[in-house]
Amino acid sequence: MAKIFYEKDVNPEIIKDLKVGIIGYGSQGHAHALNLKDSGVDVKVGLQPTSKSRQKAHEGGLEVLDPAELTKWADVLMFCTPDVPMPDIYAESVEPNLKAGQTLLFAHGFNIHFKTIAPPETVNVAMVAPKGPGHRLRAEYVAGAGMPALVAVHHDATGNAKDIALSYGWGIGSALAGILETTFKEETETDLFGEQVVLCGGLSALIENGFNTLVEAGYQPEAAYFECLHETKLIVDLLYEGGLSYMRYSISDTAEWGDYVSGPRIIDESTKAAMKQVLKEIQDGTFAREWIAENKSGRKRLLEYREKGRQSQLEEVGKQLRSMMPFLKPKVAGD
Repeated sequence: MAKIFYEKDVNPEIIKDLKVGIIGYGSQGHAHALNLKDSGVDVKVGLQPTSKSRQKAHEGGLEVLDPAELTKWADVLMFCTPDVPMPDIYAESVEPNLKAGQTLLFAHGFNIHFKTIAPPETVNVAMVAPKGPGHRLRAEYVAGAGMPALVAVHHDATGNAKDIALSYGWGIGSALAGILETTFKEETETDLFGEQVVLCGGLSALIENGFNTLVEAGYQPEAAYFECLHETKLIVDLLYEGGLSYMRYSISDTAEWGDYVSGPRIIDESTKAAMKQVLKEIQDGTFAREWIAENKSGRKRLLEYREKGRQSQLEEVGKQLRSMMPFLKPKVAGD
């Protein structure tokens, strides 16, 4: 049985007695910094002088330092920047200023697991990874509910790296919801797999192909949108609240029967074989190497994929329909 830590298992005073630096102030960074601040932790943010996020951090009541100065000041450093630029930030600003006994924390294990960052053995290396986007981490904290997180220790230089990481997890509100112990390998590989096969890649492809199948068969695009995209929220909410059994209990008998007889025809053994291949490419580093190379070459393919997706009929129909729904606050990519 996996080990899960809660508030009773954590010492809040550890993180309160340490100086914590958050590198980055995007989706995760702002939530970590504000939650720690509200928990009574001495926290500052590390951003480059040209960063547009500096003003936002100041507006949140946070002091901002250059990453190099933050490294000199902090006892604990949490990396909340995107995976690809992180190694350069580490090499240029953090590594030259590290001191023995400091703790490096990561919100995702990518760079440690794939060895694009290799800290010295004189510092702690651990992970505290909230299981959701930063705006939800912040919202759950403000609501007094907390968001579950993962914790892992890669290197324990001081003998109390896990205690520090767990205390940090308390500071961002995750000890209230539960902190699951894992490893950098497990977190990185399962996170990438879940994103690509189910949560983002799999779901996006399923929605797009379902929509296109109905439209190509002569059905109204608006009707196809409602059936293949809009109603996914209703199902996902049921899954979130009670799992597959509760979802099946809550829908109609007709829908439940269709689930059993048609689902396995769509997601079959050939699909599972493709899933296994994706997992293999994650495990052997193929995906990481390709993603790093894509960024170094200017992100041409990524930008092409992004633009093609924005111009799809599904997106155009959805944009029109969402603007007609008074109960929604329509979002646009880039907001």
